[in-house]
Amino acid sequence: MNQSSPVLPGHEAPAVTPIHVAIVEDDLDFRDALVRALLAAPDMRLAGIAGSRAEGLALLQGPPVDVLLVDLGLPDGSGIDVIWAAAQQWPGCSIMVSTHFGDETHVMKSIEAGAAGYLLKDSSQAKIVSEIRSLASGGSPISPIIARQVLARFRPGAPADIGGSEPADNTPQPLSAREKEVLDLITKGFTAYEIARLMDLSHFTVRTFVRRIYAKLKVSSKAEAIYEARSRGLLER
Repeated sequence: MNQSSPVLPGHEAPAVTPIHVAIVEDDLDFRDALVRALLAAPDMRLAGIAGSRAEGLALLQGPPVDVLLVDLGLPDGSGIDVIWAAAQQWPGCSIMVSTHFGDETHVMKSIEAGAAGYLLKDSSQAKIVSEIRSLASGGSPISPIIARQVLARFRPGAPADIGGSEPADNTPQPLSAREKEVLDLITKGFTAYEIARLMDLSHFTVRTFVRRIYAKLKVSSKAEAIYEARSRGLLER
């Protein structure tokens, strides 16, 4: 019979960092069910609720969170405006869309605005809570039907301008001061957990910074990021 090993003094398991979540959602029934699911999750903390575009933008004036869940169809405007603003004001926050809109226009504009995940509301609240964990850990959860549209966007022969979006801008995106700081620590060999301690951030936030650094540098690995950053003169040789 297997028995759990005793925890030796000085080898205690590291404390779980709670995921702080804010919600921008006007559907009261859906929102209430989601709030109950979040409150029941031991690793989640509900940090804020907004029911409109205006309230969502006002929410961004407070302390940043790890994950922001945004509906697109708000009563006073588009949730995409909240996504744009959150990407600027909370650069370490991972943003996920939760909506009924599954068309290419909304999908591509949300991703361009800064969303890292896109779920349709046919997902259960338990599924969304699970995907919030995935997003906070560096993943990009996307409903299967939405993933098909995103993949179709890059197939040979696909239109360059889908849903009226702007043509792709190949101008290199500058790294923010915090992103440069994270990149510098990555270059020195620090892990995400070590960087989190050094910068007094959650490791979820650090993973978000890393994901954005990779996106801006158009790379997919640490080695590529360091090479590209040095090529652009972002790091000392």
